[in-house]
Amino acid sequence: MKVVIQRVSKASVTIEGEKVASIENGLLILLGIVNEDAQDDINWLSKKIGNLRIFEDENGVMNKSLLDAKGDVIVVSQFTLHASTKKGNRPSYIKAAKPDVAIPLYNAFVNQLESVLRKPVQTGSFGADMKVELINDGPVTIIIDSQNKE
Repeated sequence: MKVVIQRVSKASVTIEGEKVASIENGLLILLGIVNEDAQDDINWLSKKIGNLRIFEDENGVMNKSLLDAKGDVIVVSQFTLHASTKKGNRPSYIKAAKPDVAIPLYNAFVNQLESVLRKPVQTGSFGADMKVELINDGPVTIIIDSQNKE
């Protein structure tokens, strides 16, 4: 699983003119899934996200986690995170898991993140044409790949 994590002061997801998710301080997480992803990736990534110290403390130092900051989360499926641009100018998405694999893993990730955070996580809609708006706070943007735990 690959995620792009953006610390936001505001974020929302709109589908066909209807706002389906909206948060203030927290994280917007773009999630890409490959066939090799499994429950171990979900567990590791959820724990990492919940405890990642990227929120400012009272001294302005990034020393608080999402759990400490009591931030909210929106998770958006994003198969394009696994784009290959090796050949030509048209990206290939062959590495991205197909919906029959990706949807259950996406749902499991959201459920596990809710368990770690002990609160609901908002989402977009898998496979939908979504309009994502955000104000990146900092800006803070972090990319994590569970297949490359560095």
